[in-house]
Amino acid sequence: MAEMFSDEWMKGFMEQWNAEGDLSGALAQIGFNSVIAYGFEGEGQPRGVLTVENGKAVEAGAYKEQTLNWDIRCKPEQWQKMIAKPPGMMGLGTAFATGKMKFVVGDYTAMIKDPRMAGPFIKSFSVMGRV
Repeated sequence: MAEMFSDEWMKGFMEQWNAEGDLSGALAQIGFNSVIAYGFEGEGQPRGVLTVENGKAVEAGAYKEQTLNWDIRCKPEQWQKMIAKPPGMMGLGTAFATGKMKFVVGDYTAMIKDPRMAGPFIKSFSVMGRV
């Protein structure tokens, strides 16, 4: 198994993202475009990046100083916990409120208030579990 957020892992995540209609299809309906970074709390930069155009992941790999719309960080054990048992709205809100999940870039509050984005965001954790 590839290391979480490595180039290889991110490419697997992209494949799983595109295979999940409740994620890529739902985001395509709202014309979602974004560059999303993932990494570990306390590190200077994210590890992996996923580029999404109209809901579909079109590029994935290691972080290479791309301009980001989202940069999501957790401690490795928190990522593992959320991937093993994907959170619902309450769990996600608790992780954010207690600082277990940080948005270095991006507006968590605006995203979570929009059900068209919140549902797919929650779905992304179960998709991570397939990588």
